[in-house]
Amino acid sequence: MVKRSPLDDKGTSQIAWARYRRLMRGMTIVSFLAVVGALSWLRWSLGDALTIHMIIATAAGIGLSVMLGAALMGLVFLSSGSGHDESIEDPFEDDPDLKP
Repeated sequence: MVKRSPLDDKGTSQIAWARYRRLMRGMTIVSFLAVVGALSWLRWSLGDALTIHMIIATAAGIGLSVMLGAALMGLVFLSSGSGHDESIEDPFEDDPDLKP
């Protein structure tokens, strides 16, 4: 029988997802600041050699990388913080080969 996850409860789920959205809003600001910082440094170091294509590639690369990392880590925090990780059954729990 499958155990119930705490995320199945509406109240716990709403709190967990609200915390996830708050984390993502904060990381959006961090991502924006990282893009601005990188573009500022490129402008300072390259001067007029900074093209629009490099600006777009830098903004997309840095911005999306930071947001992807934040989204994945946020889901790890959501799963762990809500107790969802503890509700999973271990199929290898009784396997004698895995005992120390």
